[in-house]
Amino acid sequence: MLRIIISGGGTGGHIYPAIAIADELRRQFPDTVILFVGAEGRMEMEKVPAAGYPVVGLPVAGLQRRWSRQNFALPFKLLRSIRKALRVIKDFKPDAVVGVGGYASVPILRAAQWRKIPTLLQEQNAYAGMANRYLARRARRICVAYDGMERFFPKDKIRLTGNPIRFTSRRTASDERAAAAAFFGLSPDKKTVLVVGGSLGARTLNRTMTFALPVLACGEVQFVWQTGKPYIVHALEALRALKTAGRPPVIKAFDFIYRMDYAYAIADAVVSRAGAGAIAELCMAGKACIFVPSPNVAEDHQTGNAQALVAQDAALMIPDANAETALLPALLKLLQNDARLNALRQNAAALARPNAACEIVKEIQTIAAKYEV
Repeated sequence: MLRIIISGGGTGGHIYPAIAIADELRRQFPDTVILFVGAEGRMEMEKVPAAGYPVVGLPVAGLQRRWSRQNFALPFKLLRSIRKALRVIKDFKPDAVVGVGGYASVPILRAAQWRKIPTLLQEQNAYAGMANRYLARRARRICVAYDGMERFFPKDKIRLTGNPIRFTSRRTASDERAAAAAFFGLSPDKKTVLVVGGSLGARTLNRTMTFALPVLACGEVQFVWQTGKPYIVHALEALRALKTAGRPPVIKAFDFIYRMDYAYAIADAVVSRAGAGAIAELCMAGKACIFVPSPNVAEDHQTGNAQALVAQDAALMIPDANAETALLPALLKLLQNDARLNALRQNAAALARPNAACEIVKEIQTIAAKYEV
């Protein structure tokens, strides 16, 4: 029986890969005992139990990159978190500890490393995060999604596995498109664009969509638009205003899309932030994408993620600062070019790694304490 701790979180980009790894562990080793460790008050404290796993919260907090009084409390929170992490290690007795990035993973992985318990890191991005860079020297394995990661990590520890995702089949057949169209109340015959800014939404993408609504009222293109909870009210008000004026665009707006398989199935093109998890899913689905990397992430890692695909002609990229003026023309031009759409789809699909979770679990099994000789 394996006993595994998985830690990290703060955003869906960390949480969903962690859950995918846990699901694959359970699939391969049904008697595995899994414990998640996250940060108190962060979204993992909700999402992980909803996925069926126990989670322990630490009082750790992240460094505010702009001046903030909250930073003065960080050393005390870190000390308390390390003490709690050591108790968790002592009580749970894990065979291995897996870190998926984010500041929440640092106390528990350092505690494991101090106790000589093997640790594995999963780095989703093309530019490695601070937490994983800090933990790498004492980690046994580092699973990555991009080539060239030896600039951040010891080469002998790196395994190119890809990013684990929530589904592993391409849902692009005509019957899936028809089911998706029925689900969203759209036509299966019209060009369709999915606009998604991550689990919390993206201000730039939402502003761009809102400004573009009068142009989109022609109805030639239909949209599925995930706004995120902070933006949904404004988006719906803007859509109602156009409907009242007799010019309703064919746009279905949601704060969160729970059936992303259907969203991918109906989309001819996708406008998205360039989080690692989103990229992995979009490659798996074989979608033609325009990425608008978020400028508000550590080390601008989303730009690196997007550039890795652009370099292989598997996506287009528009900088966040240019999106409000450049995104809509680029999108409409792409939709009018079926050959270009197909080329982007094929090149994206070629980069998919459907067995990422399985490969990561094999590495966990290899390093787990009870498998050592």
